[in-house]
Amino acid sequence: MELPSNLPKPNVPPAKSYQPPGAQDLPTIAFTIGDAAGVGPELVHEAISSGMLPRRVNYRVLGDSSGITPGQPTKESALRGYEALQEAVQLLRDGEIQGVVTGPINKAALYDQGFTFPGQTEFFARSFGVEKYAMCLTGPHLTVGLATIHIPLREVPDALTKENIIHVGELLHDFCLKKGHHYPLIGVAGLNPHAGEDGHLGSEEKEVVIPAVEELNQRFPGVFDGPQAPDTLFYHAYRRDFHAVLCMYHDQGLIPLKMIDFREGVNVTLGLPFVRTSPDHGTAFNIAGQGAARPDSMIAAARLAATLVCAEQAQKNTY
Repeated sequence: MELPSNLPKPNVPPAKSYQPPGAQDLPTIAFTIGDAAGVGPELVHEAISSGMLPRRVNYRVLGDSSGITPGQPTKESALRGYEALQEAVQLLRDGEIQGVVTGPINKAALYDQGFTFPGQTEFFARSFGVEKYAMCLTGPHLTVGLATIHIPLREVPDALTKENIIHVGELLHDFCLKKGHHYPLIGVAGLNPHAGEDGHLGSEEKEVVIPAVEELNQRFPGVFDGPQAPDTLFYHAYRRDFHAVLCMYHDQGLIPLKMIDFREGVNVTLGLPFVRTSPDHGTAFNIAGQGAARPDSMIAAARLAATLVCAEQAQKNTY
């Protein structure tokens, strides 16, 4: 899919590179700064200078925040973030980078300029012609995959299909393996209260969710458990009875994850031909440039990206 034609072409200075000694043959991950007036630029800098990033990959920074006042969002600051995304797409296509960690963009400002995507997840999927992908959030205590993403709640029952649940379940299973869980257990949340109460509180569990779980367990025996009542499922997931939870809609997964892992939550797009992660927070214009923003989530996003890139490289070298 072509990118929106009415946005200006990127005019980005040469990217800064950060390489450990003897790093010529290592994979490379790029940071995009996000909206140049938000916390993205400073958090990228803090993450790189933290000493907490794995040295088994190289790092690049894409985007230019010079001349932009932190905390004062403008059309220009939003477009700087978009230009960084465009550059990342080109570098990924050219094979110069193997993963990207995206800073938070100002979607509302970009919508006014013709940006047609609900978020960066959809931007990358469309840019690479990927139709089947999934949004996953992960932190130290909880991992969730979403069967539906950025749609109004009233549209969720119609958008929820057996095929979607199976596809997201497969991607979530693969993600657990790449994180090092060799025998993953994945809980499946019901859509309705009490997982439908045997059809008395909704038919989606019987008609859609249960058939999907049965087929998933035919492919991956004993991995998927559900559908379960969401209110108790997350308690068991927090106790580490499950490595991940397959959720039916956006807030079903994000509310518990942000409550438990707010500072270190990471957004991962599953199903892309490369690794893409991002910190699980927004532009935070109100604290940008004040030294108040914490880099925990940005660091966690970079560390996870490094783990996934190296896992994919090892997988390729096996075949």
